[in-house]
Amino acid sequence: MSPPILCNDPDIRQNGARIEGEHLIIAEWPVQFLPPTRPLVEEALKKAVEVEVEEIRMRVFTGEHLAAIALQTGRQRDKARLLHFIESDALSSERFQNILERCALARSWRKFEQQSLDS
Repeated sequence: MSPPILCNDPDIRQNGARIEGEHLIIAEWPVQFLPPTRPLVEEALKKAVEVEVEEIRMRVFTGEHLAAIALQTGRQRDKARLLHFIESDALSSERFQNILERCALARSWRKFEQQSLDS
């Protein structure tokens, strides 16, 4: 599902949402919609957690799933997001490692560590 389709919804537009690049901006929060095209994204959807932002309840991916998706996608901007997660100490190492193992990303993670984290 792409943000332009969502932005055609009158309720969303009426509440001030707008498109900026690949994001739908809702209450000044950039939101990116990912279609479940891979097992990792499907798992992330199933394990999404409920949060409340400005009195609106929604389900969002865990940080560990977002980081694993960034690793799997592998674009430079995704690697930057992954670094941000790590530097922010926003990940449970155990949960993240479990996701990497289940989704066959352990090798990609080791390569990322060697290229980006080893000093």
